[in-house]
Amino acid sequence: MTAALAALLALTLMTQPSAAKPDRRNATTAAETTRTGMAFGNTLVGMSEPELAAALDDALALGVRWIRADLAWTDVQPTGPESFRWAPFDRVVTAARSRGLQVLPILTYTPAWARDAGCARFSCPPRSSAEFATFARKAVARYAGQGVTTWEIWNEPNLTIFWPEPDAERYAALLDATVRAIKKRHSAATVLLGGLAAIEPSWSPGSVEPRDFLQQVCATGACARIDGVAYHPYTYPYPASYAAPWFDTAWEKMSSTSWSLRSILDAHGRSSIGIWATEYGAPTGGEGTAADGTWESLTPTTDHVTESWQAHLATDVVTAASAHPDVRALFWYASQDNPAAAGREAHFGLRRADGTRKPAWAAFRQAVASTTGRTVR
Repeated sequence: MTAALAALLALTLMTQPSAAKPDRRNATTAAETTRTGMAFGNTLVGMSEPELAAALDDALALGVRWIRADLAWTDVQPTGPESFRWAPFDRVVTAARSRGLQVLPILTYTPAWARDAGCARFSCPPRSSAEFATFARKAVARYAGQGVTTWEIWNEPNLTIFWPEPDAERYAALLDATVRAIKKRHSAATVLLGGLAAIEPSWSPGSVEPRDFLQQVCATGACARIDGVAYHPYTYPYPASYAAPWFDTAWEKMSSTSWSLRSILDAHGRSSIGIWATEYGAPTGGEGTAADGTWESLTPTTDHVTESWQAHLATDVVTAASAHPDVRALFWYASQDNPAAAGREAHFGLRRADGTRKPAWAAFRQAVASTTGRTVR
């Protein structure tokens, strides 16, 4: 959340009463079908064996049954189309499988040799959707027999950080070619449209609002073969359950607004598929001030939350997801703070950088146990 947005929210919340908007969702509970997981980004492949074991053991201790991790094309084929380097991700799959954890790979990012000429960023789209689809097909051939059944196609393709000059039609071509390649190899695979960032263009010039992006992708026909939409409904400093009286939260945009991800899917004949919240979390550090759950804590520089408020947000989102009929999965980002990152990006963990637990660790664990019935040891 930018400082400008925080300032606007602070001003309005301090001057307007809280009033819940009508909930347009079906009241059906989704507790038995909501998957819970941890989102690790591209960190697992670079860990030592002890570090990897500790990270996955921690996921088990939290009660989750899924992990989400980058299977980056840049890592697998960094030097050219004829060479493959699967070993780092092999380790992740083997370690996860030995613990009974399901892996959700994100097929994403483009090695230099496969990018558009002149595009130097790791997040540049591939010059050829067919080449990316070939990579995806080889990944499925390698891991489908090892229990990997679900695939997410790219990370935040509507955000300029992860797709320079986001282009829904170009992404749709990539998605469609990749879904076809995956399903040809493994017809029972679950394929997700890549996790959409809950962004407003005014916050990130050039980025595309997630509902606009989904509408544009579906308009090409590319939603016809997907099995779900991945989405990153960050709401901090507000809880997922908060119904703002004057603005639509990222959580509400899933299905509680008149124009929503759900309504777009319904309009394109995809009423049967759901939304996978493949990232959700809240940072406990940053360059500005911290929100603690009160209006008074919101200032023009608010960009993170206190550790105690992060714990509340963790409990709230697990409960909200388990009761939401459209949410098929909830992945918390992240497991541990990353001191190599900048600003608030370094502080999303349930653990601090030194490995000690924040209050949110126990809160998330207890919430997962309460909604799944799993025993907390």
